[in-house]
Amino acid sequence: MTSTIGAVPTTPPPPRRTPRGLPRRLLRGPAAHAAWERPALLALLAATGVLYVRGLGASGWANAYYSAAVQAGAASWKAFFFGSFDAANAITVDKPPAALWPMALTARVFGVNPWSILVPQALMGVATVGVVHAAVRRRFPAWAALLAGTVLALTPVAALMFRFNNPDALLVLLMTLAAYGTLRAQETASTRWLLFAAACAGTGFLAKMLQAFLVVPVFALVYLAAAPTGVRRRLWQLTAAGGVLLAASGWWVAAVALTPASSRPYIGGSQHDSVLELALGYNGLGRLNGNETGGLGNLDQDAGWGRMFGPVIGGQVSWLLPAALILLAAGLWTTRRAPRTDPARAALALWGGWLLLTAAVFSSMRGIFHEYYTVALTPAIAALIGAGGALLWERRRHPAAAAATAAAVAVTAVWAYVLLGRSPDWHPWLAPLILATGLIAAAALAAAPFTGRLAGRFSGRLAGRAPGGRVAAAGVAVLIVLSCLAGPAAYAVQTTATPHTGAIVTAGPATSRGFGPGRRGPGRPGGAPGRGGWNPGAAPPPLTGNAPGQTATGGAPGGGRATGPRTGFPGGPPGGAPGGLLGAGTPSTAVKAALTADADSYTWVAAAVGANTAAGYQLATGRPVMAVGGFNGTDPAPTLAEFQRLARQGRVHYFIGGGRNGLGGPGGPGGRGGGSAAAQAISEWVAAHYTATTVGGAVLYDLTSPSG
Repeated sequence: MTSTIGAVPTTPPPPRRTPRGLPRRLLRGPAAHAAWERPALLALLAATGVLYVRGLGASGWANAYYSAAVQAGAASWKAFFFGSFDAANAITVDKPPAALWPMALTARVFGVNPWSILVPQALMGVATVGVVHAAVRRRFPAWAALLAGTVLALTPVAALMFRFNNPDALLVLLMTLAAYGTLRAQETASTRWLLFAAACAGTGFLAKMLQAFLVVPVFALVYLAAAPTGVRRRLWQLTAAGGVLLAASGWWVAAVALTPASSRPYIGGSQHDSVLELALGYNGLGRLNGNETGGLGNLDQDAGWGRMFGPVIGGQVSWLLPAALILLAAGLWTTRRAPRTDPARAALALWGGWLLLTAAVFSSMRGIFHEYYTVALTPAIAALIGAGGALLWERRRHPAAAAATAAAVAVTAVWAYVLLGRSPDWHPWLAPLILATGLIAAAALAAAPFTGRLAGRFSGRLAGRAPGGRVAAAGVAVLIVLSCLAGPAAYAVQTTATPHTGAIVTAGPATSRGFGPGRRGPGRPGGAPGRGGWNPGAAPPPLTGNAPGQTATGGAPGGGRATGPRTGFPGGPPGGAPGGLLGAGTPSTAVKAALTADADSYTWVAAAVGANTAAGYQLATGRPVMAVGGFNGTDPAPTLAEFQRLARQGRVHYFIGGGRNGLGGPGGPGGRGGGSAAAQAISEWVAAHYTATTVGGAVLYDLTSPSG
């Protein structure tokens, strides 16, 4: 059974003949579609590609931690499979490897460089826009699908993360494909499409572990409630999908768990060399409660219902979040009398459930949480804007629908004014312009039912059906789109024009307080005048402290208290500039020459405390560098005894002094969740048994020449 809601089709159009020839089919699309639909979609995808690809090389290695792992995977198939940080397979990154695989394959073909690493991420963004468009188009008009794709492409955090080499790009693409598969399955109770959705969600686990499963309960409940078949069939279909989900997510976990520890790298991010501990602890429940051994705890203590609208996160993703919630509620009310299997209501429930559940989890997380995680909300927000907007626009002559639409537009304009006000020195004219145009458009929408009735008394027909009425409606629609998208579009363009490096990045211009680059706060170095913080568009602060090729002062190697603005804790305020906090710098020419001399004689040309320090040397030399302690310097890998054995066997050439972990202090057990002290013990042992030499500003300990 199907339903009709206004002029919005809620069932997919029947198959029609398409023009012959593949090129014509690609350019023209199905014959049942208007001639402008496919060209408009291709233009949207092309514009998204240009926006996401332009100037990618300016970000260099972006997140050097993952770039180093890509380099390793491009050189070693073993490192490729396990997701090792280095080609000699000492330790893995703290995530499963699926997100690294596309980049590593591209690097194998085109060489290891910023473009080969970042272009696959941008293409995933274009693909995600296309999938959202396809999902919305199956139930709603073409303009609604184009609107949804445009909203996704212009959301600032999407413009950031689809140009960056963190795992989120592949994760969001796979979650969106899973949503599309679920909607296709709901249309005809298709087992094939439901299994496809489960396979995509399961593969998402191999990109970022349990975050991929946040949407699974929503998808399963929507299918169980709305699929057009009997309860028994729905249950066994979901059971089969659960099996596929388990297989898609578990095959790599099983392979790693069954491989002897001596035959694989240490599992980074775990304290007991366990991939299950990594999935359930560091990348699982520890993110919710902050009880992560070796983790960082909650860095800003802003957990709560207001987190998505906070000083920094608000500008990343929340521009259209209030409107999406309004349209979700209004759309569900509009379809309240539709049959159980109504596809439009099922779509609203799926995207709305995705948005509400994921936002609730993100808001309550007390473990590691970064602003860019909110890219996982963008497909749901975009789809709700397109779908909900279509439902209400087609009913805009009804006072309640007009009021709801007007409220969504007005709230969006006011909220954009607030968000832009957080960067008062950045294009100050934009906020009042958006506010004025948005309120005018909202007023026109709210008055539409009454002006139409008044005109009908004189003309005998509704103004909205007359040519003049259609022109007026088109003008209002254009005004709505411009006022609602101008703010996020401006942020997105600024984001794509700004290089981003390090592990913690944010979109848009500098705003208020926060942790990481692109924010302002007291005492932050390198800030633009009047900003008090580092401006991502400005030149980075000078290299000081313990960046690769620099010297740390005092203490054991890897245990010295560094000085300067780019040192992190301790030794200076939190940095965020490229090569600073959770970032990798570039070693000097002298250091690079020392490390690459006779490099074939060693398994690792060097070892350094913390993966971010090691990444700079590894990317510069193209040779394996051991990351002692993993990402945060808190993993017990290697142990002191293991490192002593490797040094005495001549497998490690240099130990680099001044290395540090991610946040908890150089060379020791860092992070608010504690962790292993193995890195500190190794640093102290090296200092006691080897002589320090300064090369090109870096402190090197030659492990082939013990002192005394």
